[in-house]
Amino acid sequence: MKPFMTALALIAGMFSIYAQNIPSSEAQIKSASMAAPEEMRDGVKVLGFNADGELVELKKGTNELICIADDPAQKGFNAACYYKDLEPFMARGRALKKEGKNFKEIFDIREEEVKSGKLVIPQGSSLFVLSGPDEVFNTETGEVTGANLRSVVYIPYATTESTGLPLKPAAPGMPWIMDPGTHRAHIMITPPKGN
Repeated sequence: MKPFMTALALIAGMFSIYAQNIPSSEAQIKSASMAAPEEMRDGVKVLGFNADGELVELKKGTNELICIADDPAQKGFNAACYYKDLEPFMARGRALKKEGKNFKEIFDIREEEVKSGKLVIPQGSSLFVLSGPDEVFNTETGEVTGANLRSVVYIPYATTESTGLPLKPAAPGMPWIMDPGTHRAHIMITPPKGN
């Protein structure tokens, strides 16, 4: 019985440590919202993490964006906001990742599901990602300083030929097309660090 109790104590301790590393709902809402354009921040819906590390709704939204708080179990800071009609596509990716699928498997499964019409990526839908090392995020106040913001506009199945966009930025911060010819084709805009 003693080894069983020891194992239970270790598991409880691990959950306790994890729960202690999860910022407050307020800090998660504030930091996640910073990935959105400034004029839209007040109305975003925010998904974040509860004490058990589960993704839950932290704030209801009134506009077109859903934001996801930084996952405290992952190294570095990463918050994202995206157009609300992308949620089925994003949720499917999260579900596949939870099943243990790797990036390529998730890409291939969603490629087939978009082709079949099971999933839809709205043409011209937006994604904003705020990222940086752990140090950019003050977990007490929710402030994010020194992070880099990149923007994405989804244009499924577009190519260089159909858009005139290059396959890499012509100069720092210039738009380019990533994953051309696939369901995940998108315009990528990454300002130089520090901007």
